[in-house]
Amino acid sequence: MIRLTLYTTQGCHLCAELEARVAALTRQPIAWQRVEVADDETLLARYGERIPVLADDAGNELEGGYALESLCDWLRARGWLDEAALSDLMSPAEVTAPKGGYQRNGRRFLG
Repeated sequence: MIRLTLYTTQGCHLCAELEARVAALTRQPIAWQRVEVADDETLLARYGERIPVLADDAGNELEGGYALESLCDWLRARGWLDEAALSDLMSPAEVTAPKGGYQRNGRRFLG
């Protein structure tokens, strides 16, 4: 099991995105410890403008982990990155036409 600490604050959309990406890229159980930085002046001074910050059990931190490349490098260095999951994430999604839709003269219409 991977144990991670996420320095966050309420309503942080980047934090939610980071959690989802970590879960998708590791495909392993994760024990999350979420630390609310707004409740502590010291944490707020240290992390307030840097969140989300991700930390492993050894205290190694990743700032800006919502950037896919840096997150993958950080996970890979710990042996947690599932390369197949990364490949799935990077492959383009299939675009399907809406049901009842049709195309005429290069324009799409709904049925």
